[in-house]
Amino acid sequence: MGSEENSKPHENSFMQVFQKEGAAFVWSFLYFFSLLTAYFILRPIRDAMGIASGIGFLPNLFTYTFVVMLAVMPIYGALVARFPRRKLIPYIYVFFIFNLVLFWYFFSNNIAMDIVAQVFFVWLSVFNVFVVSIFWSFMVDIFKSGDSKKLFGLIASGGTIGSIVGPLMVTFFIDQVGTESLLLISAAILMFAVICVLRLVDLRHEEIIHSEDVQKERELEEEKAIGGGIMAGVTEILKSRYLMGISALVFLLSLTATFAYFQQGTLIYEGYPDTEERVKVFALIERYVSIFALIFQMIISGPVLSRFGIKTGIILLPIITTLGFVMLSISPTIGVFIIFQVARRATEYGMFVPSRENLFSIVSREQKYKSKNFIDTAVFRGGDVINGWLYNGLNSVMGLSIAAIAMIGVPLAIAWGILGWSLGKKHEKEELGA
Repeated sequence: MGSEENSKPHENSFMQVFQKEGAAFVWSFLYFFSLLTAYFILRPIRDAMGIASGIGFLPNLFTYTFVVMLAVMPIYGALVARFPRRKLIPYIYVFFIFNLVLFWYFFSNNIAMDIVAQVFFVWLSVFNVFVVSIFWSFMVDIFKSGDSKKLFGLIASGGTIGSIVGPLMVTFFIDQVGTESLLLISAAILMFAVICVLRLVDLRHEEIIHSEDVQKERELEEEKAIGGGIMAGVTEILKSRYLMGISALVFLLSLTATFAYFQQGTLIYEGYPDTEERVKVFALIERYVSIFALIFQMIISGPVLSRFGIKTGIILLPIITTLGFVMLSISPTIGVFIIFQVARRATEYGMFVPSRENLFSIVSREQKYKSKNFIDTAVFRGGDVINGWLYNGLNSVMGLSIAAIAMIGVPLAIAWGILGWSLGKKHEKEELGA
């Protein structure tokens, strides 16, 4: 398939894919748009609440998040084993919508806000990785590998547009309706995501039913519950060097992102004493990140991944992270940091995420839903905990400055890039042999 694909003009191959998968693409685009719009309405609120007790308390919140994540994983594994995707994904989203209504009640009545603020931070941290991980598991399940290279960047752009719209809605509505009402707006948008999921499931089912493909019976079987043990995701990782490599890739992503997140929190905490001002600043950063990520996804991601492979899309983020940490070690100012953070996160959403998700296109269906979710949640949040305490130790205990910690991140980012290149090569080899 690889040689045939490379022999055709990129534009023609993309149009062929789009003509075949146009309806699924549109609903996937809207699905990710609504999902991240809902999340990015909530993220500035979470970030402001996370630093309300000071930067030093953030490692505790990361630890609480990881503990909750570990507690939730067996429940998720049991649900995946029991329910087919047409029920599993909507059930999970409806549960989160119910949670948002509860938070709205506590916020509106100002009930135990010191505790509720911390609970909300943990809840949204869990919510984020779960709903996004489930989204991409669903995507790699319903799109073929060759199609996903051409479409995933554009599908991801739906989420990026949502990440632009979400902060804009915060900026527009927060002075008019207050922070608490933003939760209900987010819940309503999340309900639309459920509609998108149901429509995608129906589309795939209709295609299979009307197809004369000999694979019809197998594909219908794949719509059923996956089965297996609730901890199968962990055991599958331990049996696969490839999945263990992806786990290490995600851990190093968490490390560099956590260092940058803590540096961001320190600069904003010291520069802006008012909570609503912090919310606005966080929302402003999100807006610029999303604009540049959208440029990557709409113009660059698809052609790069199709022509040069996902290894190129993976290593770009470690390269930018390395350069950013070098810049920050030389000039640790808020202006330099914002440039670094915008470039780093725009590249993450625009190139790294579509590339990383493509890594799962060659694994089994059980690994796509169970192992992938464990990596995206427990491994990623576990990395947050370890790296959060590591940063706190370097900064508070050892007294290292932002510049010194940034320099420590340089060799780690280089190692991250080498690992990403290796995994990309492995993916290409397996794909060509399929």
